Parts: sequence; structure tokens; C-alpha cells
Amino acid sequence: MKRISESGSVSVSLHTLQEALETGTMRQLKGMVNALNPAEIADLLESLPPPQREIVWELIATEDEGGVLVELNEEVRATLIGAMETAELVAATAKLAIDDLADLVAELPEAVNREVLRSLDASDRQRLQAVLKYDEDSAGGMMNPETVTIRPDVTLEVVLRYLRMRGELPRGMDAIFVVNRSGNYLGSLPLTQLVTTDPESTVAEIMDTDLPAIDANMQAAQVATVFENYDLILAPVTDDTGKLVGRINVDDVLDVIREEASHSVLSMAGLDEDDDMFAPITTSARRRSIWLGVNLATAFLAAWVAGLFEATLDQVVILAILMPVVPSMGGIAGTQTLILITRGLALGQIERANARWLLRKEVGVAVLNAVGWASVVALVTSWWFGTWRVGAVIALALGVSLLFAAVTGFIVPVLLKRLGIDPALAGGVVLTTITDIVGLVSFLGIGTLVLL
Repeated sequence: MKRISESGSVSVSLHTLQEALETGTMRQLKGMVNALNPAEIADLLESLPPPQREIVWELIATEDEGGVLVELNEEVRATLIGAMETAELVAATAKLAIDDLADLVAELPEAVNREVLRSLDASDRQRLQAVLKYDEDSAGGMMNPETVTIRPDVTLEVVLRYLRMRGELPRGMDAIFVVNRSGNYLGSLPLTQLVTTDPESTVAEIMDTDLPAIDANMQAAQVATVFENYDLILAPVTDDTGKLVGRINVDDVLDVIREEASHSVLSMAGLDEDDDMFAPITTSARRRSIWLGVNLATAFLAAWVAGLFEATLDQVVILAILMPVVPSMGGIAGTQTLILITRGLALGQIERANARWLLRKEVGVAVLNAVGWASVVALVTSWWFGTWRVGAVIALALGVSLLFAAVTGFIVPVLLKRLGIDPALAGGVVLTTITDIVGLVSFLGIGTLVLL
């Protein structure tokens, strides 16, 4: 029996796997790996260095390879696909659901794509094309086009006979969609209602008209919000004319939520959630060097600003000792606001109607923090250096820096969003540069006016 550990993963640890690899007990290892489901195998492969990953991949049953490829991140998947033969890839995709196949087919070589399309029957080929015409990060791109539909004017007895004739329902469908003669979505018939209601009743009498249809062009993040707001497990997807084109299940939405969470965390450091954790050293170094180079450029810019006050620093050494305090406090305060606003924009909670109110609130928070912490800093520095003038300088500079940081932390992600730039990716660098420069200019500028 499969057991889930406290960490949420199946109890095949990397340590156990490592021992099996070292002892060469391939039969035991193969049984361990193939006892997992495709998502668990994918997590396992992503946790292994390339040499061990190749060994484990060869042990995976052919019928599971397609499902595992769908679950892998893009870089690991591309590496494995590049090492597979055309016939092996076609066999791996044979049992995939259409929505999973759509996720995979764009990354397959052209020759493999042709073979995969040739292996599909006419109806599956049509369903696949229906998904591929939408952006992959939209409801249409993540939907499964396989649905079961009925008309509103038939009785439940007719529906039951129809389902018995079909023999089975698509996996994940706990409701049947109701459409008119043109295929437009009207509502849904939950299976619980179907089996517990008088068979002589018509579908129209008991169907649920409250289950919302999701526009096929809606972005994936918005789809996740709809599922959360309505506590959905299943939702129909419609095109611009209201015609039913597919369905989305909650498991698809969970994938989106996890990807969004990974993206938000890694983007702050200039990393990509689709990168292979075990990529070659030179590849990882090249990717990170870009972000380090940007940060170095902004650091030199801040140093240049500090250099403009070289004469002041030569005469008042105390300012050089305290110089990191103000930019650091401004950076932290600005980052707090930046993260809050970036999250609000991602969830669709910030619009023009409430933006001004939120800006005033953030400024208010900054004012209170500025008064409180400027007082603390003034007292500490006055006691430390024995002069109230230094305390007054850093208190004023800190107040200016915190206020400016709050405004910048609000404006930067909003502006980047309007320019079509991901705030989670670029917001931190822009904010840090601005808060460092403003902090230095305010501190050294006020110090020049007061102390010289």
C-alpha cells in the first residue's frame, strides 16, 4: 500500500533511491519507481543529478512516460525529449488526455508532432487543435475539450440510458453540462442530482444554472481566482459566442497555483521556475550572472551618488559610518509595499477604483513608521556620537527615505504592469536602485546642509 509521509510525498526517499542505485538492485529500484504516480516520478527526477536521472528514466514504464513528461519542468523535459527516439515519443503520448497532450506537443520535434497527429483519430485531432488555438496560459489552453453534454428538455431516465450506453464518463466529471441545440452552455446537472431525483423529471427542472462558465480567453491566474471564489471542482469553458468548448478541473487549477507561487518566489531573485536545479555549472552561472550584472550596475550608480558628496564625507566621518542605515531602512520599507502591491495586482485586487485609497494607506503607514523609527534613530545616534545635530540629520533623512520608499513601492509595480513587464521579476531591482539613491541623497544632502 502506498503511504504519504508528513512532508506530503510518497515514502520513497532519495536516500533509499541512492542506496538502490549504488547497490545496483535495478529490479527493486524499478518496482519502487513505477509504484509512484507520474507527478511523484517527475518530482523524483527533478531531485536527481543528471547521471542518476538518466538511469531512473530508463526504468519508467512506457505507458507512464508521457504523464511524467507533462509533469516535469520545461528544462528537464526538454533534456529527456532530446534523448528519445521518435517512435518512443509517439508511444509515450498515446495514452495522454488531450489537454495533457496539448501541453506537451508544442515542445516535441516537428517530425514527432506529425507522427503524433497522424496517430490520432479525427475527433481527437479536432479536440487537440481546439486547445492549441488558445494561449497556453489561458483557460482555453489549460482546458480539457472532452465533455459530456445533454439537452434541457429530456428526462433523467433518458440521460441515465444515455450514460449506460456510453459506459463511462471522462475522468473528473462530476456533472454533465447542459447545452441548447447550438451548443451554447445553459447549466449543469450534478451526478448526485441525477441519481437521487425522480427519473421522470426533466433536466431543465433540476439543472444548476449557478455554475459559472469561464471564458476561454481568461488568463490562468484569473481562472484560479474564480475557482477559489466559487469553491469549484469543475467548470465549463465557453468561447466568445457562449458555445461550450471544454472543461477545467480543480487539479488543473492546483498546477497553476503552484506555478504562480514558484514564479513569485524565484522571480524576486531573477530565477525561472522552469530551470533545472541540476543544470550544468556554466549554464547556471551564466543565468545568474545577468542578474548579478544588473545589481552591480545599480550598486555603482549608488556609489557614484555617494561620490558626489566626497567633500562632505572627508570632513564629517560620522556620516560615512552611518551611511548604510538610511538606504537599508528605505529598501526594507519599499520592499514590503512592493510585495503587497505585486500580490494584489496578481490576484486582480487592485484597480483604478481603489488604487488611490491604497496609496494613501501606504503613505499613512510610512508616516507612522517614519515618526517612530526616526525618533529611535535620533536618540541612539545622539547618545552614540554625543551631538544632537547628527541625530537630527539621520532622523530627517530616514523620514524622507521611508515616505519615498512607500510611494515608490506602490508606483513601480503598477507602472511595470501597465508596460507589460512582470513586477515580480523587475520590481525589486528598480525599487532597490531608487531607494538606495534617494536614501543617500537625502542623508548626505541634509548632512551637508546641517553639519558643514
